[in-house]
Formats: sequence, structure tokens, C-alpha cells
Amino acid sequence: MNLQKDLSELIQAGILSDSKASEIRTFYRNKKNNSPNKLLMVFGVLGATLIGMGIILILAHNWDELARSTKTTLAFLPLIIGQIACGFTLLKKPESQTWRESSSVFLFFAIGASISLVGQIYNIPGNLASFLLVWALLSLPLVYIMKSSMISILYLAGITWYACEVGYWGVFWRKRPFANYYYWGLLLLIVPYYYSLIKNSPKSNALTFLHWIVPISIVIAFGTTSKGNGYFTTLAYFCLFNFFYLLGNLPAFSLESRLGNGYIKIGSIGMIFMLFGLSFSDSWSELTRDESYFENIFQANTFWASIALIVSCGVLFFRKIQQQGIREIKPKEPTFLLIAILFLVGLGFSTIPVVLVNIFILGLGIITTKMGADREDLPSMNYGMLIISALIICRFLDSDLDFVIRGIGFILLGAGFFATNYWMMKRKKKDDLHELPK
Repeated sequence: MNLQKDLSELIQAGILSDSKASEIRTFYRNKKNNSPNKLLMVFGVLGATLIGMGIILILAHNWDELARSTKTTLAFLPLIIGQIACGFTLLKKPESQTWRESSSVFLFFAIGASISLVGQIYNIPGNLASFLLVWALLSLPLVYIMKSSMISILYLAGITWYACEVGYWGVFWRKRPFANYYYWGLLLLIVPYYYSLIKNSPKSNALTFLHWIVPISIVIAFGTTSKGNGYFTTLAYFCLFNFFYLLGNLPAFSLESRLGNGYIKIGSIGMIFMLFGLSFSDSWSELTRDESYFENIFQANTFWASIALIVSCGVLFFRKIQQQGIREIKPKEPTFLLIAILFLVGLGFSTIPVVLVNIFILGLGIITTKMGADREDLPSMNYGMLIISALIICRFLDSDLDFVIRGIGFILLGAGFFATNYWMMKRKKKDDLHELPK
């Protein structure tokens, strides 16, 4: 779009006056001047990162030949440079997002480098988990002092790595049994900044990234709190995905585009994959195979997590009914109620949940397809048809049908996709022709 050319055409056509055109030019000029240069900011952050890595590599090349005092001085040198850069930004460039992000990123990596170098110089015992924990805590103030979104993203990546290290890979949690719960406290420390972005910058790119990174981080770290109880871990994970889906449909998150709303996407995809997994009888047999799971269920972390998530989903769900009415409820939003009942029934019967899950998936696919067709929304309609097709394919693969019958079924599915899309496109074209002025 060429603004100057378009305005000239509108003036010549008599649609727009010279004064209004001048006001439009002024508006877009001010908007451009006030908006940060995103490309410059990206290169600034990348440059700060490369400079920090370059300094570390140069020091590492000659490290063994240096005296301990020299090593100590050099270990703190990047930290001092980073603090000076941040101080200069706060005093001279407080409104420049490029300066704030670049200096913060440099100081972030300088903190990590200084911690590791001092530990190596003085042979301070430690492990990767404790290093990540200290690095995250020392870097956290940068998020609030420098108002740096990039540091918040790096911080979340760091605490997620920490959660994996103590909960999945490392032995740190054996020495400190509650170390795998530290993640949740570290996550709460970033919530005030996240909330401020939601309130003050709902359309920023940083918030879009955080809407994806926060739920991904929680999904990864959630498994670190479950030890051995697969039955309630599965229930808790499903309720977590449903909670994300309900959360993503709140007005505060619905301002984002569907692609930018990570809560809806992650919640929806997670629920669908888990539903298909639970549509197989072998899944329920595996979940209920070990009866010792149910002997001390009140001591299982995931049992209480499931209860808390079911209650949280219920609060969001019934609040939406009160505010918007039951007609605005989306098909996947009340799924947590069905799954909670099925897991209760599944303690004694493994066949009934399988049948009900398959019926629910089929109904979900039909409703989604119908809603997409009614709104003439091709992506939604194809999504519903994809759910139905995937269910049929799963049942084909799970049965003893002949290969010829399976092949015919796949051909019919493909033909159904083509026919439905062709019909929808013809319908949209016909409606567009009717809407044209006569």
C-alpha cells in the first residue's frame, strides 16, 4: 500500500479534502516515529548476544595462561560493562526499546558467564540445576528495571530448563526433595510483568510470544511434579489443556489473533491428541493395569492437581455461561466434565469410557463441521472433517478389517473432503454474487 499515491487519487476523485489528507499524513507520520524499529531491535539483541559470546571465546582461548587475579578481573568485566550499558540506557535512552533490550540481553549473558567463571576459578562445587537457579534469580530484576520482554522470554526458557534438569534428568531433586517445586515459585515471579503487558500492550509482539511460551513452559514442567501415578497424571494433563482453552477464550486473550493466542491452540491440540489416545481400549487397560495407583490416591500430587484444575475449569466455564449465555459455549469447552466422569467410571470399567470417548469425538467433529459450514468458514469446516476422518482411520487401524475395505474407506474419505470443499466454495461464490450491487 502506497499511502501517498492513494491519498492523491482520493483527492483527485473529490472523495477526500486536502486538509483531511494532511491530517492522515500527520497521523501515520507520528505513528511511524513513535513505533520502535523492530528490525533494528532484533539486530541489536543479536549483536549484543554475539559480542558477549565473542568475549567469552577470546577469554577461553587464553584462560589457562592467566593468573587467578587476572581471571577474576576478567570474569567480572562483562558484568561491569553490561551494568554500565544498562545504566546509560536508563539515564540517556529510557524510551528506546532497542537500547533496553540490547543492553539487558548483554547483561543477562554476562551474569551467566560471571557465575560460571567465578565457580571455575575458585573450584566452587555445584551442578547445572543450581547454576540455572542462581542465574534466573539474578536476572529477574532486569525484567522489571529495564522493562525487557526479551529477558522475560529468556527467563522463562531458563526456569523451564531448570525444571527439566531437576525433574527429568538430574539428581538435584534427590538431595533437595522439593527442588522440583521451585519452578512454580519462579514462574509466579514473572506474573506481574506478564499481567502488565496484557493490560498495557495487548497487541505487542512480546505478548504474543509470551502467550505461547508460558503455556508451553507449564506443559513441560507440569510432569516434573508427578511421580509414578499415570492414571491421575493423564487426567491432570487433560484438565490443564482444557484450562488453557478456556483461559484463551477470555476477553483479555481474545484480543489476540487465533494464531497469536497460544492458549487456545495448545489447549485445543492437546485435548484432541489426548482424546484420540483415550479412544483406544489399550490406553485404558494400561492406565488401570497397576492397581497400586489407587491405594494412596490422596497422597498423589496429580490427584490434587486434577481436583484443582477441574475446579478452575468449572469456575471459568460457568462464569462464561453467566456472562455470555449457554449459546456462546464452544464444543470443546465443557470437555473437562466428561473426562472427569469417564475417569471416575474408568476405575471399574474400561470399556464404557472407550465407547463414550469415541462418541464424543464423532460428535465434536460433526458439530465443528456444521458450525464451519454455517459460517462459511473453510478452515473450521475442514478441521471438523479432519477430526471425523482421523477417528475413522484410528478405528480402521484398530480393527481386523480387510485391507481392501480399509482402502475403499480411505478413498471415500478423500472424496468426501473434495466434495464438501467444492460445495462450500460454490456456495460462497454464489453468496458473493448475490451481495454485489445491482
